[in-house]
Amino acid sequence: MGWMSEQSAAGEGRPDELPEYAERVLEVAERIPPGRVMTYGDVAEWLEEGGPRQVGRVMALYGGAVPWWRVVRADGALLPGHELRALDRYRAEGTPLKQASRSAEGHLPRLDMRRARWDGAPADHS
Repeated sequence: MGWMSEQSAAGEGRPDELPEYAERVLEVAERIPPGRVMTYGDVAEWLEEGGPRQVGRVMALYGGAVPWWRVVRADGALLPGHELRALDRYRAEGTPLKQASRSAEGHLPRLDMRRARWDGAPADHS
């Protein structure tokens, strides 16, 4: 049974066909420029549908095919279980980070949300 039966019950077509909301979330994730991030709530607000939990669920289920590390928690904490993979991506893209405090678990930095957050505006190429 599992997810196949859930999709059929939901009236979806082929099992590899994404729900429309999931497609829209992933499209927003793909638009975020390298070195920038949006929160789960930012993505929901951009779509004018759903909320942070719905966006988080889509990213957990389907986000592997898009730059998942650019959709983040509002507090700037790295995604649990994927911290080091995400950190490699952030460093490669030059995403603004805040140094970890000595009390931070695992001494992992956080995203500098004030500088890294993207509002969806086109990049300024001047």
